[in-house]
Amino acid sequence: MSMIDFYKYQGTGNDFVIIDNRNNQFNGDDVSLINHLCDRHFGIGGDGLMLLESHPELDFTMRYFNSDGREASMCGNGGRCIAAFAVHMNVVKSPESFSFMAVDGEHHATYNDGIVNLKMISVNDIKKADNYTFMNTGSPHHVCFINDVDDVNVVQEGKEIRYSELYAPDGTNVNFVQFDSENQIKVRTYERGVEDETFACGTGVVASAISAHLLKPEYTHFKVDVLGGKLEVTMKPNEIGFDDVWLKGPATFVFKGKIEI
Repeated sequence: MSMIDFYKYQGTGNDFVIIDNRNNQFNGDDVSLINHLCDRHFGIGGDGLMLLESHPELDFTMRYFNSDGREASMCGNGGRCIAAFAVHMNVVKSPESFSFMAVDGEHHATYNDGIVNLKMISVNDIKKADNYTFMNTGSPHHVCFINDVDDVNVVQEGKEIRYSELYAPDGTNVNFVQFDSENQIKVRTYERGVEDETFACGTGVVASAISAHLLKPEYTHFKVDVLGGKLEVTMKPNEIGFDDVWLKGPATFVFKGKIEI
């Protein structure tokens, strides 16, 4: 057994355990250990765990694990939080512009007074159905617009869609979206891997904003209300989809500690 330093960060209520693993002291293949650390009753507690690791060319590498302990697809709020962590740990050369590698590719970010602006992947493959859209914004997302997101059972209805034959066998994340005004939306998300509603989901917010643009193409900047606070998404439409997609919002240090593993 050994003691390891950990840090807790949250982005609009989406909370994460972060470990500086540049010396490879933590075993990212230990699913049960990561699940234990994310447990809110017996561990530290978090929607996921991230490892900050070295990269030969970029400022660092981000590895993200869902709270079930399995290495997962991209997490937008996690990306913003690990970007803030990297700045606080003096890992990056300049907080005004830095880059890191994640499972879905290279990301650029800026940090200014607790606000992280994170460039997401380009989105060029969007399925548009009568009552939903589906796309991959680093993670797969089903997006449906409803009249009142406060009146939906996110866990029950999200779980039904997540485990439906439409998305078998891997499943999907599910977002319920409501227009508050012309370019302001409210989003609630059921996240696979967490298997619950979370206070925010960055890739889900991006998918929701892109879906909102499809309904209101005059807007390329959306303000987004989530359970944990406020985010912003900007995008540039192209002939086949969207590029220059940015997710902006707060990333906050909560506490740090040591735990025996």
